[in-house]
Amino acid sequence: MASGKKQIQTLARQLFKLSFDGGVLTADRVAGVMAYVDKHRPAHASAVLKAYHRLAVAEVARGRALVEHAGAVGDATLAAIAVAMSNKYSRPITASARPNPTLLAGLRIRVGDDLYESSVAGQLAALSVAV
Repeated sequence: MASGKKQIQTLARQLFKLSFDGGVLTADRVAGVMAYVDKHRPAHASAVLKAYHRLAVAEVARGRALVEHAGAVGDATLAAIAVAMSNKYSRPITASARPNPTLLAGLRIRVGDDLYESSVAGQLAALSVAV
């Protein structure tokens, strides 16, 4: 069974690598991979596609800064965050805003698995752990 899982992961990674054009995940390449899988139906196609999907979702998240905020966030602020994160990660990052009233004030920015916290709720949580 472990060998089957390894084969699934290996095929998913190979297909994922084919989804890039010039170092960027593109819709055309993804469509090509989907057409290939549909036509050739590899063993455990559903498991391969699930593993491929996880890789693609993680890659998309790496290029996106999700900015959670309690108050209003303007377009200029989002643009500045996108520029700062693009410089930090040395790759294009887009920023999108999502209201989160539990933050009280401030921002929480997530890029992939990285989290940048500058909210009052985060500071209060840090204080409660330190006490």
